[in-house]
Amino acid sequence: MIFRIGLTGSIGMGKSTTAGFFAEMGCVLWDADAAVHRLYSGGGSAVAPIAAAFPAAVTQGAVSRESLRGIISQDPSALPRIEAIVHPLVQADRAEFAAEHEDRIGVFDIPLLFETGGDAEMDATACVTIPEEIQRERVLARGTMSPEDLDRILARQMPNAEKCARADYVIETDTLEHARAQVHSVLQDIDRRIAEKG
Repeated sequence: MIFRIGLTGSIGMGKSTTAGFFAEMGCVLWDADAAVHRLYSGGGSAVAPIAAAFPAAVTQGAVSRESLRGIISQDPSALPRIEAIVHPLVQADRAEFAAEHEDRIGVFDIPLLFETGGDAEMDATACVTIPEEIQRERVLARGTMSPEDLDRILARQMPNAEKCARADYVIETDTLEHARAQVHSVLQDIDRRIAEKG
C-alpha cells in the first residue's frame, strides 16, 4: 500500500462518518471493529482461543460480546487477557488487508490507535474531534448506553486533547460539510507528500 492513514477518535466524535468520506474520495477502508466482528463470528480465528480461556463467552460457535462484557465487569483482570488474544489477530487481519491493496491510499479506522501503538505502523494519523458536550449529547441520544457507561468507556481511552496533539491531522466534525472539506484537504496534502517521495 502506498500510504496508510490511521484514523482515530473517541466514541461519538464522528469517526465512522469521516471514514465514509475518505472511502467516497477513493481510499480503501479497514475497520478495526468490523475485523473484531469477523474474528468473533462462527469460524473466526478468535473463537477457539477465547473458548479455551473463557468458555462461557462462546455460544453456538461464536464469541458473544455481551458475555465478554459480563466477564470483564465481574473480573477486570479478564480484559488484558482478552486483549492479548485479540490484538495480535486484529493486527494480522490488518496486515493481510494492506498486502491486498498495495497500490492505494488506505484508511485504517482504529478507535484505540494510539493506546495500542498502532500509530507506529501508519504513514500518517488523523483524529476526529468535537467539543465534549456535543460528544456526550450525540452518544446519549443513541439510547444505547447510560452516562455511567460512557464515563467508563472514556476512562479507558486516551483523552481527546492528547489524541489531537499526537495526530498529524485533526478533523473537526461539527458539520458534515466541514468534515468532508477537511478530508479533501487531508488527501490533497497526502497526494503532495506521495508526489514528493516520488
